[in-house]
Amino acid sequence: CRDIPQFVVGYESYQRDMGQMDPSERQIVVGICAMTKKSKSKPMTQILERLCKFDYIDVVIFPEEVILEEPVEKWPLCDCLISFHSKGFPLDKAVEYAKLRNPLLINDLNMQYFIQDRREVYRILQEEGIDLPRYAVLNRDPDNPEECNLVEGEDQVEVNGEVFHKPFVEKPVCAEDHNVYIYYPTSAGGGSQRLFRKIGSRSSVYSPESSVRKTGSYIYEEFMPTDGTDVKVYTVGPDYAHAEARKSPALDGKVERDSEGKEIRYPVMLTAMEKLVARKVCLAFKQTVCGFDLLRANGHSFVCDVNGFSFVKNSMKYYDDCAKVLGNMVMRELAPQLHIPWSIPMEAEDIPIVPTTSGTMMELRCVIAIIRHGDRTPKQKMKMEVRHPLFFELFEKYGGYKTGKLKLKKPKQLQEVLDIARLLLVELGQHTDCEIEEKKSKLEQLKTVLEMYGHFSGINRKVQLTYLRNGKPKASSEEEDSKKDGPSLLLVLKWGGELTPAGRVQAEELGRAFRCMYPGGQGDYAGFPGCGLLRLHSTYRHDLKIYASDEGRVQMTAAAFAKGLLALEGELTPILVQMVKSANMNGLLDSDSDSLTDCQQKVKARLHEIMQKDQDFTEQDYQKLAPTGSPSLVNSMKVIENPVKTCDKVYALIQSLTSQIRKRLEDPKSADLQLYHSETLELMLQRWSKLERDFRMKNGRYDISKIPDIYDCIKYDLQHNASLDLEDTRELFRLSRALADIVIPQEYGINRAEKLDIAQAYCVPLMKKIQLDLQRTHEDEAVNKLHPLYSRGVMSPGRHVRTRLYFTSESHVHSLLSIFRYGGLLNVCSGFEEKDQQWKQAMDYLSAVTELNYMTQIVIMLYEDNNKDPSSEERFHVELHFSPGVKGCEDEETIPLGFGFRPASSEVYKRPFKDLSQDEPDQALQVSDPINIQRRSPMIRNRKTGSMEVPDCQSSVHPQTLIPSYASALGVSCSAPNLRDYVRTHHLTFLISSELLSMPAVKRFSVSYARHPTNVHDRLYCTLCPAGFEGCSMVPSIYPLETLHNSLSLKQVDEFLNSVCESNSEVQAKTMKGVKASV
Repeated sequence: CRDIPQFVVGYESYQRDMGQMDPSERQIVVGICAMTKKSKSKPMTQILERLCKFDYIDVVIFPEEVILEEPVEKWPLCDCLISFHSKGFPLDKAVEYAKLRNPLLINDLNMQYFIQDRREVYRILQEEGIDLPRYAVLNRDPDNPEECNLVEGEDQVEVNGEVFHKPFVEKPVCAEDHNVYIYYPTSAGGGSQRLFRKIGSRSSVYSPESSVRKTGSYIYEEFMPTDGTDVKVYTVGPDYAHAEARKSPALDGKVERDSEGKEIRYPVMLTAMEKLVARKVCLAFKQTVCGFDLLRANGHSFVCDVNGFSFVKNSMKYYDDCAKVLGNMVMRELAPQLHIPWSIPMEAEDIPIVPTTSGTMMELRCVIAIIRHGDRTPKQKMKMEVRHPLFFELFEKYGGYKTGKLKLKKPKQLQEVLDIARLLLVELGQHTDCEIEEKKSKLEQLKTVLEMYGHFSGINRKVQLTYLRNGKPKASSEEEDSKKDGPSLLLVLKWGGELTPAGRVQAEELGRAFRCMYPGGQGDYAGFPGCGLLRLHSTYRHDLKIYASDEGRVQMTAAAFAKGLLALEGELTPILVQMVKSANMNGLLDSDSDSLTDCQQKVKARLHEIMQKDQDFTEQDYQKLAPTGSPSLVNSMKVIENPVKTCDKVYALIQSLTSQIRKRLEDPKSADLQLYHSETLELMLQRWSKLERDFRMKNGRYDISKIPDIYDCIKYDLQHNASLDLEDTRELFRLSRALADIVIPQEYGINRAEKLDIAQAYCVPLMKKIQLDLQRTHEDEAVNKLHPLYSRGVMSPGRHVRTRLYFTSESHVHSLLSIFRYGGLLNVCSGFEEKDQQWKQAMDYLSAVTELNYMTQIVIMLYEDNNKDPSSEERFHVELHFSPGVKGCEDEETIPLGFGFRPASSEVYKRPFKDLSQDEPDQALQVSDPINIQRRSPMIRNRKTGSMEVPDCQSSVHPQTLIPSYASALGVSCSAPNLRDYVRTHHLTFLISSELLSMPAVKRFSVSYARHPTNVHDRLYCTLCPAGFEGCSMVPSIYPLETLHNSLSLKQVDEFLNSVCESNSEVQAKTMKGVKASV
């Protein structure tokens, strides 16, 4: 073997030497015929250097000027040719040369013509039985582009009779044209993502344009939801394939690059089926060295592009393997007498879990979070009974008679409703005596709301129609007193409830903070290789799924959260389409609020009855309304005293408010006043005037169901429109909040049995899904694996963390919390509370929480101790955490305090709950320079970290000895050379309480650390929205997670979930029997 491998650029001197060479010394010449940019690239140079180490192989690179200017007869001679097309390369001449010299072709040249046409690529893939997205080809005549089989709709295209609903992909048929467009549905915001060949740090941009291109020929194909990651596969012969994952260019268009400017990619394991696909692609296109793109979606792998000759960048292991495979291939074909036996080593499918540290460190396996949506505009609703034939025709057109109910949300459907309203109003204007029974004011409101914004975009309005066989049974405050005979439709118009800019900020910030839940979550993405959630996700060790209900505000919250969690950029629409799965199946996250259970209807009736008494609450009322003794309910009842008198005050304050807004409207200075989120004073007045009309009914009684709406509106205006400086808004907020703190939680059940019954009606599908999510992840064959042999710089290639995020509305959060509180998780209700003081204290804390505000979180974390026996209950460890979400307008005084996130000692739970209101000075852990600790209010005290066990030994610990544990929790290696700079850069303060400092040495430390940005003691209660958002508004921060329990066993949780779901099935079965009997 030669010491210094060389390969020749040029050919004249080399050809003379070849002519003078003894036949026994004859070398096998490998010719490289490609453009200079490719033949002298770093990967090519690395591979050729290794190829030259073969004793009988020499390499000759054809100069570019020779390829372009000389006839093929004057090209260098070679025995084996590596030649491939790129921009400017004369493929015809290369084909001619191959016919003349007949060398061994590593990559077939004629097939490279097919690779340049996406139509041919897809045809060949189909013939080989390789899975690819459903597609159709649109061929246009350049002279007559209008004459084609394309029908474009608002949210779909029809190509040659094949329908593609948005999102779909539009690819030019020419493979050299990288301008691929992805079109999004109007329900997700519309527009398109425009992909292109990488320019600097960008590979795509978002465009508001939603119409497809009208010139050129294209392939239209179904969009594959890949959770934001693509897989690039590189073959070297049919038996070798290397795969790498990268962030999808369609996600936010930002190219992630390393310190050398190279796009960040991570090697991943291919499944057996994917290896078979790689073999088929290599053989079908006759390209030994071949790159192609895989989309992993819905449990399958689809090929969406074949690139031809392509090398992996920056992988020494790949360079070694590639040179070996090519060298041995050449030797086997051209020098049988020098045949070198060589076989490709089999890849190890079972990767050992790499220990992250010495000792019994527990490993995070699963994170499940149920999260309420972010800050929204006030929800508004209008009901009207309609009987006009046009409404019945619309009801029939969209299949309303099948179920008796119909939801209209698509722009086309809403336009039809608007057209009917306009038509009826015109008829009313022309013929005052016409038989149009619809109330004119209601039709005008219907028209006004549907005409808002000037277009139907996103999910911000919807119309529900319900068939009433005998008309509406009774009139409410909104309806006419007179009752008509015959069938009718109840039309419910809902609008508002959109996620605000503040809500987007909250969701994105929480997403960023959520990274801290994971090992190394505080570590820099590039600064500390192998640390942090971002790297965990990029390397396919993170199995992430995000689900959201079909409400627009919920879906946009999920997208904004994903943007913060994964450090994405740009618009939310592409993130929503690719990362967020709609979960409106089987009631997982959606619930029909108009279809209340019998129990809930009875509860509401009883609640309304109690709240209509014009007298001070008696002891009996306290028993009726707050049988659980919840401090939050009792305190609210004390504030209210007399419910009717309080409603009188609220009504008077609303009247005062509407009067003030009218005066502002009359003031010329306020004519063009722009309120938050593009609202005007007129719209604000409409909002409050409607509440004024609806709250006090014609019989003088109050409609208690409007209390949540009143509180919703005043909370919104106090936060976002405080600059109006309207009088008595604080008092209206205080009283409406006290009423809402009773009405809202008690609508989900007054006593324990009712709360559990209603909660099960909402939540059983979600509970079943959570139970599945908690199954052991390391046995899941579907989990994509990181390739251990190529994973240099990744500390634990075997770790897989499953994350399931469920974004939903208030009803599901209330219900899920009720199940955990009253479902018997630790049998607190059965007299066992003394056995688990931690759970009892957690229940006291939850009872004191008044509101499950925007961004409320319930988090379940599963840990595994690999040192325990797999069948042992101690193998898996479950923790339950909770945050009441966004801080309210006046929470400083009232918010209860928990025990922090993953408190360091169980001893903390032995303190009485009331002691939590006492502030305790924290002690700082000195790292290098002294850190000044200021006294803080209890509301924003720092939380302790870690989950520790007290060992048998009684030795004391000096604060300095805890630095390694905290450094590990922060994602910092204990041997990191510059921990001081890291701390300064990240403004971190290591804080622990006096209890932790007095604890003995650490025996076990669970790898997790979570501190929300809101926990830092000098952070303001509210921060201004970033520049660029509409209006000037405050963005309240979010309460950090509080641990409810941190030592549950997986068996315990699994049995609890089983019992909850089974008891619900029995109830449903009894209900069905009763229904059948009555029929």
